[in-house]
Parts: sequence; structure tokens; C-alpha cells
Amino acid sequence: MAASAVARPKPKRVLSIDAFRGFVMTLMLAEVMRLPMLPRALPDSWIAGVLAFHQSHVVWAWGSLHDMIQPGFTFLVGAALPYSIAARQAKGQSFAKMCAHAAWRAVLLCALGIFLRSDGRPMTNYTFEDTLTQIGLGYFFLFLLGFVSIKKQIAALAVILVGYWAAFALFPAPSPDFDYAKVGVKQNWEHHYTGFMSHWNKNSNLAWSFDTWFMNLFPRVRPFEYNGGGYSTLSFIPTLGTMILGLLTGGWLKSDRTPLDKLRGMAIAGVALIATGALLHGAGICPVVKRIWTPAFTLWSGGIVILMLAAFYALMEIKGWVKWAFPLMVVGMNSIAAYIMAHTMEGYILSAFKTHIGTGFFSIFGEPLVPVMMGLGVLIVFWLILYWMSKNRILIRI
Repeated sequence: MAASAVARPKPKRVLSIDAFRGFVMTLMLAEVMRLPMLPRALPDSWIAGVLAFHQSHVVWAWGSLHDMIQPGFTFLVGAALPYSIAARQAKGQSFAKMCAHAAWRAVLLCALGIFLRSDGRPMTNYTFEDTLTQIGLGYFFLFLLGFVSIKKQIAALAVILVGYWAAFALFPAPSPDFDYAKVGVKQNWEHHYTGFMSHWNKNSNLAWSFDTWFMNLFPRVRPFEYNGGGYSTLSFIPTLGTMILGLLTGGWLKSDRTPLDKLRGMAIAGVALIATGALLHGAGICPVVKRIWTPAFTLWSGGIVILMLAAFYALMEIKGWVKWAFPLMVVGMNSIAAYIMAHTMEGYILSAFKTHIGTGFFSIFGEPLVPVMMGLGVLIVFWLILYWMSKNRILIRI
């Protein structure tokens, strides 16, 4: 990693990355539409069932479209890094200055994640399993990997995934008489694994054990015993693996290869990663579980995200169809602002709707769809705010 302050040419911006980021963030913002409630309003509609499933997290194994939001956002942090580094080098920034900025960014991401998770709490909610803190915990390591060769990046990915898998595999599996009720899980929960795969059972694995120590190092309203969703701090390690997949993809897109070669490479990589993750699960070696971000999930979700980006790349960079993505670009340009809005402004906007418009306005398609229509209204307000920000060149960056 040679330090250099020599200015270099600024790389061409890949619009499909911005559009795909906007797509991922729009999926997150669309939570306000409460689509999981649709089957109650439309019990005979299969479309309602599909929409409800894909805006909900799966209970444990595999995933829905909604489960691809965090891998997508995380992956794009890595994909954007080669361009970010090149842009800073184009300005003549030294490695030391970039290094300091990366460290500051990592701390700020963790702090912002904790701040947002503490909203409405009686005291600071020290938690490290949400999207921003997970990225923050691994970001500085990702930054350093941005200056090494592709072979070393791949080697780092392999060490992370194999090492994390081995750590879980070597940690004692829960005994047959393990008291799951004490960790918020039904004793006869249908998603429990048996045999070797039980090393990854909910709230009885290595990551849960680590958190029963680590989380209690911080002041809390009550001692930490388990996370209700099964999420954990240590997931930042395989999450770093997802960011490295993004880093490799960003480097691939930034290379001098032809657009068709880049698309072909992403398609092959995406299919291979999905197949590998599914094979690990099917063979009983490692389950595909997002909540503890298993190595198999890193590969499986990484493959899906790469194929999704490949689709955007084909439409925008190869076909040249750009205008359709404008609404997504507006969101993608201000992803941090969108993230903060989603966690802080929904209640205020809904309250304003009820005060100034009333719920009757949103019952145009029937009373059962009022929550969905009000959510759509909130989503439109979110977009208009982001559009105003982009039009006035107000960009929130960390």
C-alpha cells in the first residue's frame, strides 16, 4: 500500500450503481406501505400474498426480496469504494488522509446506527447488529483491502468465510436438553436444526454466546440475555465478506474490459455464488441464514445482489436506457438521508396526514387498504424531499 499524493484521472461514474442503490433504498422506504397486511384486506389475491412475503423477513433460513435490502446496501458500500478511492486520488489526497477519513467514517456509521436505534428509548441503546453499525465495524478493514491486489482480496474473503464457519462449527452445539425458552425461542421450534447444522441454531450459537458477554459491557436498562430476532454483533465479520464481494465487483466494473465482458463476468459470478451457498445448505455444511449472516448466506445473497446489479448494468450501461431510472437515482444519490428519514420521519408524516387530510382521503380503495395507501403517501413525501435535496445539490455524506 504505497502512499501517494499524485493526482490521477477521475473515473467515469457508473450510473447503474447509483440506480441500484436507489432501488435498494426504495425497498427499505417502502416498508411504510405495510404490504404484509395486504392478505388480510385481499385474502383471495395471490399477488397480495407475493407482495406480503417479499416485504417481510423470513423467519430463519433463506430469504425474501426484503432480506436482500441489507446485503444490497452493504454490497454497494464495497462496490463504490474503488471509485471513491480513485476520486480522492484524482484530488491528490495522500493515503494517510484517506486512511483518517475511513477511520472517521467507520466511527460515525457506528455512532449513527446506535443513535437511530436509541430513538424513543429511556437511555442509549448500545446495539451493533443493525445495518449501519455492521458496516461501520468492518469498513476500515474494507478500506485497507481497497489498496491490495485482487488475489489478496479473494484470499481475505476466503479466510473470513472459512474462519467464521470453523468458529461456529467448533463451538459446542446446544445439547438436546438446552433450555430454548430462556433465550426467547420455542423449545419445539420448527426451524431448529439437528446434527451438525445445530451449531447455527437461534440464540444458542457462538455469536449469541459472545453477545451475552459483550453487550453487557455497556450500560443497559436490563442485562442482555438474547436478541429476539437472533441477530448478533459478530455478524459484522461475514458482513465484511459481503462488502468484499462488492469491492471485487466494483474493481471488475472499473477495469478496462468491455461492457459485455463485465456483464458476462457478473452473471457467471452471481450464478456460481448462489449455487455454492445453496449447495452448502443442502449438504448440511452451513445453513443460509441472514439473521446470523452465515458464510453460506454471504455467498447466496451476494450472488443474488450481483445478478440484480447486472440487470441494472445491462439496461443502463449497455442498452443506454437511463431515463427510466431517474426516480431511483434521486433516492440513490442521498442514501444516508433516506436511511435517516425512514427511521425518524414516518410517524410525523402520518400524524400530519391524519391532522390535515384525514384517513377518509386514503380510503378510496376501501377501508382495509387505508394503511397501505397512507404508507404510499408517506413514500411519496419521502421521495419529494429527496428530489428537493438533489435539485438543490444537498447531499448528506459520511
